[in-house]
Amino acid sequence: MLLPQIPPNGACPRMGQGEEVGMGWHRFLPASEPRSAVTRRAAGVFAMLALVLAGCAGQSGPSFGPMFGDPAQEPAAAPQAPIGNPAGVRVALILPLSASGNAGAAAQSMRNAAELALAEFANPNIQLIVKDDGGTAHGAQQAAEQALTEGAEIVLGPLFSHGVATAGQTTRNRGVPMIAFSTDANVAARGVYLLSFLPETDVERIAEYAIANGRKSFIALLPDNAYGTVVEGHLKQTVAQRGGRIVALEHYPNDPARMADAVRRIANAARQADTVLIADSADTTPQLVQLLASNNVSPRRLKFVGTGLWDDPKLFNDPNLAGAWFAAPDSAGFRALAQRYRARFGSDPARTASLAYDAVSLVAALVKTQGPARFSEQVLTNPSGFQGIDGIFRFRSDGTSERGLTVMEVQRGSARVISPAPKSFASAAFSN
Repeated sequence: MLLPQIPPNGACPRMGQGEEVGMGWHRFLPASEPRSAVTRRAAGVFAMLALVLAGCAGQSGPSFGPMFGDPAQEPAAAPQAPIGNPAGVRVALILPLSASGNAGAAAQSMRNAAELALAEFANPNIQLIVKDDGGTAHGAQQAAEQALTEGAEIVLGPLFSHGVATAGQTTRNRGVPMIAFSTDANVAARGVYLLSFLPETDVERIAEYAIANGRKSFIALLPDNAYGTVVEGHLKQTVAQRGGRIVALEHYPNDPARMADAVRRIANAARQADTVLIADSADTTPQLVQLLASNNVSPRRLKFVGTGLWDDPKLFNDPNLAGAWFAAPDSAGFRALAQRYRARFGSDPARTASLAYDAVSLVAALVKTQGPARFSEQVLTNPSGFQGIDGIFRFRSDGTSERGLTVMEVQRGSARVISPAPKSFASAAFSN
């Protein structure tokens, strides 16, 4: 059955990357409902935040982690005040709030996003128990144990893969589900679900699109790290399944001289290919593209394609990437969220803030609509999925997730959508 609509609440703010004070509203809708139907109701305010529960039918960075390194030391965790209804369902939120550098800043942004989500949801019956894990595995395990002792029925976070591994073991032993934010699929498990941007989904989307548009022969340049290993495995699998072939594949280290050697080797095979995949960030990709150009491999000869790491304005002005394709979430939802976030908090959100926003919105909706079975495996792995800030997503029973992604084309100074994200899993070629 489809969930009933939750009518607008009139005035309620919400979420992780942006909010609109006094103009917020929240409802759930089928994942197949066109986004335009949502935005029309917003009276000019993007309210795509509607983390949409699709149906209850069914019985049923170039390195891993976020976009920054794992902190090495364990700072003291500061107590965090709960957020929301003191009498509501208890939900834990574990983040590295006291970690140094970008990790701590991203964590604070995600906490803000969670607060915004509660503010924008109509009468949420939950209390967020916020825990600081300091960015360490031990801290995450302690935070999970404390949260469960305090009655948490579901855990959101942690952010780092090592924290998910330790805290996830604790929650699984207690039969409490976790929705974590790591990009490392190795820490996913039954009952430990990853709401994050997994490289596997990026690779599958861009390779399938390229092959569907006549690109059959691939060469690939991949970083010599865990991210590159994952990309390699899924590129080989997807290309083989779609009837394409991989002509050559090279992993490169950070060392510029050895990177140049890898590019020269891949360039020797370029004449047998029509597509080159580069799976790296906006900091490294331009170097690789320039090295390819010096070896007579350019967009005039091959189609350049990339993953979601390319979704960075720094790349869009590179003339060597004009016409290149990459897969990424539709950015319209995040832009709207960022606007609301700035209105509430006076600063720009971290890109990961949408994950916390969506996680809290999902949990609040399940509490409102699903009764005692709200966090059961059957509900969380609903094959129809959910719609969030970054588009549709769903959890597999093994804890990994799938997302509906756009395909973007780089232009001078911008990127435009050339293949929209699917609006439902039924309308896309997704496997269960």
